[in-house]
Amino acid sequence: MSHVWYFAYGSNMQTATLRGRRGVAFRAARPARVPGWRLVLDKPPLISLAHAFANIVPDPAAEVLGVLYELSAADLDHVELTEGVRIGNYAAVEVLTWPLDAADGEPTLARSLSSTRRDASLRPSTRYMQLLIEGAREHGLPAAWLERLQAIPAEPEHAAARAARGMIDAALRLARPRP
Repeated sequence: MSHVWYFAYGSNMQTATLRGRRGVAFRAARPARVPGWRLVLDKPPLISLAHAFANIVPDPAAEVLGVLYELSAADLDHVELTEGVRIGNYAAVEVLTWPLDAADGEPTLARSLSSTRRDASLRPSTRYMQLLIEGAREHGLPAAWLERLQAIPAEPEHAAARAARGMIDAALRLARPRP
C-alpha cells in the first residue's frame, strides 16, 4: 500500500479527531514546522455557523507548526474528502516540512490544506481552539506555540454549530471507506 505524508495544523493535530471523528489511521506522527506559511483562524465553514476554522496562507516571513502524519493514500484521500477539497472548501497544497528537532532528519514533502476563503470578522469557537491546543500539546509542540494558540481570540460555541456538528459527524461516518 502506498503511503504519503500529510501536514495537519488544525483540529486534525489531535489524534482523537483524526482517528475518531475522521476514521483515519496513521503509521507515524511527528511534530514539524513549515516555513513560508502562516496559521490564520479566519476560514469560514461551508455552511455559515458563525465560527472560523484553521487555515494556512503563504507568508515568506512566517512558519506554521503542526503534526506530520504518515497515511495511506486512501486515508489522505478520505481526509481531503471530509475537509471538502472536492467542493472547494480547501485546496490541497504541497509543503516542505522540517522536523522540530534538527537531529530528526531531513525535510519531507507533504500534502496539506489551504483556502483562499477568509472572513476576518469570524472567530473560532473555544471548543475548536481546545482541539488545536490539545493536539499541539499531545505531539509536543513548543510551549511558545501553545501560548500563541491560547492567545487567539475565541468565543463560546453557538447552539447552531453544536447541532450541525452532530449532522456533520454522521456524514463523516457514512463517508468512511469500508474495508
